[in-house]
Amino acid sequence: MKPNVIDEVVKNNLCVGCGTCAGICPQKILRIQDNEYGEYIPSEVQVCDSHCGLCLEVCPFGNNENETQIGAKIYGSIEGMKYLPETGYYLDSYVGYSNEFRQSSASGGMATWILTKLLKENIVDYVICPTPQKNPEKLFSFEILSDENSIKAASGSAYYPVEISEVIQKIQEIPGRYAITGLPCFIKALRLAAQKNRKLRERIAFTIGLVCGQMKSKNYTKYIAALSGSINSNEIISVHYRGKSSEKTANDYYYQFINEDGSQHKIFWSEGVSEAWLNRWLTPNACNYCDDVFAELADITFMDAWLPEYSKDSMGTNLVLARSPEVLNIIQKGIEKAEINVSKISVAKVIQSQAGVIELKRKQLSYRLYLAEQKGQKVPEKRVSASKEIGILKKREIKLKEIMQEESKQHFLDNCQNQPVDVKTFRTRMNPCIRQIYQLKLLRKFTFPMQAVKKILK
Repeated sequence: MKPNVIDEVVKNNLCVGCGTCAGICPQKILRIQDNEYGEYIPSEVQVCDSHCGLCLEVCPFGNNENETQIGAKIYGSIEGMKYLPETGYYLDSYVGYSNEFRQSSASGGMATWILTKLLKENIVDYVICPTPQKNPEKLFSFEILSDENSIKAASGSAYYPVEISEVIQKIQEIPGRYAITGLPCFIKALRLAAQKNRKLRERIAFTIGLVCGQMKSKNYTKYIAALSGSINSNEIISVHYRGKSSEKTANDYYYQFINEDGSQHKIFWSEGVSEAWLNRWLTPNACNYCDDVFAELADITFMDAWLPEYSKDSMGTNLVLARSPEVLNIIQKGIEKAEINVSKISVAKVIQSQAGVIELKRKQLSYRLYLAEQKGQKVPEKRVSASKEIGILKKREIKLKEIMQEESKQHFLDNCQNQPVDVKTFRTRMNPCIRQIYQLKLLRKFTFPMQAVKKILK
């Protein structure tokens, strides 16, 4: 009898809720639903009597092949392919934007451009991506789209749980060529599933990845909505996560919420969103154990150009890593025809742009793995080794954010589930840790100059 995803992953609080297990289950006995924290997890609708273990074999947080091993199979033999530990395999890197889709997209509109191009050129029959639903209980879900207008309407970031169980089942039922977008863990799950399922392997023609620092629960959106002034976060029917203002820099975007009564509320990153995001409030535990920064198993990966020379432009700019020769060819033709304003950029710049996420998913991950070992917690095998050698101030910061991550989820469960979110009370619960984080920042400002002085005096 093989172990299953419920016992090995869900019960150890390592499920990210992608839904791949439920989508590929031969008996269809797994169903994806909300847990008490507003996160997706699978549950059994009936007892499994086959014990095939397939659900665990496709789980991105199971102990299966890692991204480097899978990437070598997919991309390793392609002519001109390069490899770096930070990025995984890649053919080339670009910076720029789509004039047509830049305004309506979260960043430079390049992801929307490539998806519409794949449809327009009849390279794929369907595109699968998160789509707004205008449903307070499910604001976004993965949908199968077949026209350019639908793709444009779905453009933009969704910091909201989505899962792919239903679309995986539909891919197996409906022949065609599919392009699918996803976060690194979703793309890994799809690659693992494709190794086990011939129809997925043949029908998923392209995977489009997005750089991700962390996912968020449904409760995160409710909290930010309350922070913006929305009185009843349970009546939100629409949210736009990456609004652009000509008066702000690209990294000071805004969230906009629309309630059932038509009222609208807006809040900028600098007005409190950053506090909840950077301190990992309402983040699933599985995100603590991800080491894939650049969606290494995607045919093309998009990200924001968080570089000084681009981040001041409020319109947003994309960085791009291409791994598929077919996708690379599409980009090169788009440049030649002036359909996109894109040029090559060094991969070193791409890596620099995501320095914060690399720090989080590599250096800090090593210490989180060490802490988990000390507590006797089960964690997935990673390409990063557990280590306590990270610096005393960074250790304290990681521990404080771990506390806030858990307390934010529990506080929301205890006090905000069936009533309006009390932002003041919520922040009061977090304040002791927030104050300590601030003190650590002050200490770093003092410590680094002192280290420089000591070095000079030696």
